[in-house]
Amino acid sequence: MGTTGLQLHKLQPAFLSYLATEDIAPGDQLPNLSDISDELGVSVGKLREQLEHARRLGLISSRPRVGTRREHFDFGQAILPIVLFGLATEEASFTQFSELRRFLEVGLWRQAVSLLTPHDKAHLFRLVDAAWKKLREEPVHVPRVEHRDFHITIFRHIDNPFVQGILEAYWEAYEASELTRIADYGYWLSVWEYHQKIADAIHSGDIEAGLALLLEHFELLPSVSRLGDGHAIRSGQRAEGHGSG
Repeated sequence: MGTTGLQLHKLQPAFLSYLATEDIAPGDQLPNLSDISDELGVSVGKLREQLEHARRLGLISSRPRVGTRREHFDFGQAILPIVLFGLATEEASFTQFSELRRFLEVGLWRQAVSLLTPHDKAHLFRLVDAAWKKLREEPVHVPRVEHRDFHITIFRHIDNPFVQGILEAYWEAYEASELTRIADYGYWLSVWEYHQKIADAIHSGDIEAGLALLLEHFELLPSVSRLGDGHAIRSGQRAEGHGSG
């Protein structure tokens, strides 16, 4: 199953090699544990440990009356725990992960925008409208979901599971980061003014103008760590939800 040239002895534990080499497609049910145990030459107890490892990586799932099934490769689910661990222990920083995301979006911008459909472009405008509605409510609601969806939509047709996994993990880490939990009202207005301009540029086919706006928009993110420099949320209220830079 696509293992030509791959040194499978480096793929550990043995159960991962088994998943990679056996004819088990995503969605297929796995054989019973005793059969797999016999084939791998490991005890059922040891095999259960290896299955748990694969489950944490998102490669398999187990449900009552359904059994154990092979899942699709999801790079984001696999890397998210270690990303959050690095942020929690401060052995890595959100700024570093944000820089990686920035390099990906800038480098893939032209390809990503060229692949967008009319439906995708219309969806961007719907997200902008929904975001402005939330920002004009009393109390203010931060358009957190809309911001994530806005960026994910632009890059949704990039056919690279590693890119998609990093971007998905980025937004999960973003929501978990204390740096972006609260921001002033002026910050959110600036963010969505840029999003509206980006959507307009994409709609008009001006890819380069959209890229320039994206780069300017990225410069807003560091200001989140300087909370209190700008105007407070209207009526002194904190926006509900996490920030999105």
